[in-house]
Amino acid sequence: MFFFYTGNMAIYDPTKTPGDVYDTHTHLNDDALYHDVAAYVGRAREFRVMEMNVVGYDPKGNQRAIQIAHDFSDKGIRAIVGFQPEDTNKFDQSAEEVLRKQLSDPVVIGVGETGLDWHWKGFDRDAQINSFERHLDLAAEFDLPTTIHMRDSFEDLYRILKERRLSKFEMHSFAGGPEQAEKLVDLGAYISFSGMVTFKNAKEIHEAAKVVPLDRILVETDAPYLAPVPNRGKTNEPAWTKFVVDGLAKVLEIDRNQLAKITVENAHRLWPKN
Repeated sequence: MFFFYTGNMAIYDPTKTPGDVYDTHTHLNDDALYHDVAAYVGRAREFRVMEMNVVGYDPKGNQRAIQIAHDFSDKGIRAIVGFQPEDTNKFDQSAEEVLRKQLSDPVVIGVGETGLDWHWKGFDRDAQINSFERHLDLAAEFDLPTTIHMRDSFEDLYRILKERRLSKFEMHSFAGGPEQAEKLVDLGAYISFSGMVTFKNAKEIHEAAKVVPLDRILVETDAPYLAPVPNRGKTNEPAWTKFVVDGLAKVLEIDRNQLAKITVENAHRLWPKN
């Protein structure tokens, strides 16, 4: 007997159910998905995406992430809160006090996303570094993992991480090469791969994936961004973590269910279940 779904739904033989998957970084709190969170959560579970981290990035995103985590705590959803690099102008003393209170909420399991992004013109270098270091201070204070955004900023970010010697952190949606991956793993990083790893021409990311130890690999969607093949260019969603696992398993030449199991175990090590 087969279940058939149309549109974005899965098509698979229920006697060959794929292994459970953990989307470590998704933005159900983004306007593109927030209008129908329940539907996206339901569809994710059809694809065996049984756990996910909803990640904040600014005051509204943080508040929504926590709300979603409370509303769907029985569906394996938890929150991570912080200010992404492009929103560091919003991270003043008042915002930091709010964030401090949010980090005490039991559904919040991490600090982020935070980091450095030198890609866009007009960025405030000093403000981003200051915000990143303050987030790292909070992560240490609350003994929580940090979810880190890095774009065109490896040297500065690596220097800060090397000085800090964090005990637990995730490099989210990794887009660097193998040398960068090795250096970050040596500092203790977990490396999370998004839909970009499924792109045919993402050779550098493929080579990076091959040098990351299996016990340090994570998967994510970064939805609504970076939809994986076969849905590249569409609005991404947590359900499509399945395709990230499929694509990464192909790159690593490993059984996809084995990889799914490994990445879930890694996620539980970084973010232990309450």
